[in-house]
Amino acid sequence: MSRPDLPPPNDDAGFADERPSKTQRKKASHELQDLGEALVALPESRVQGLDIPEGLRDAVHEYRRTRSHEGRRRQMQYIGKLMRGVDTAPIRQAVLDMQLGRAKDSLSLHEAERWRAELIADDAGIGAFVQQYPATDTQQLRSLVRSARKDAALAPEQRSGRAFRELFQFIKQVRDDHE
Repeated sequence: MSRPDLPPPNDDAGFADERPSKTQRKKASHELQDLGEALVALPESRVQGLDIPEGLRDAVHEYRRTRSHEGRRRQMQYIGKLMRGVDTAPIRQAVLDMQLGRAKDSLSLHEAERWRAELIADDAGIGAFVQQYPATDTQQLRSLVRSARKDAALAPEQRSGRAFRELFQFIKQVRDDHE
């Protein structure tokens, strides 16, 4: 006979959903440890600006001071443990912002390199660059392109590379000013 105050014996599915499985807990723990690794990779200025408990901030600082492999491994586990009780949303956002910033920087450098190659290859590149960035000092741009072309015409062992760098810096500066 079944008692009315107890759930039916085959209703175990309701109890299983209340608590995560060991696999789920381990997965969550590893994700927090990975987030902790990303946290310690952030610059100190970004970590100081985060809204995290002082204990976690101290643990990150201690990780950076630790030199032995085993010590760092254990400290990282401790950071993961501390992060279990912390709202990880600001940390995830800071890591994402940092990664996005690096991607944008890389994209910007590739774009400047593309412009430099286009400018050196053909005079039409100068017109296209000036059309894209109207505030450009055209006279200085033409001078830098001319110097870079002269440098490129020399034998490889006679090239200084200075003109290429100056043209690249000029392009980068114009693009940064434009944004």
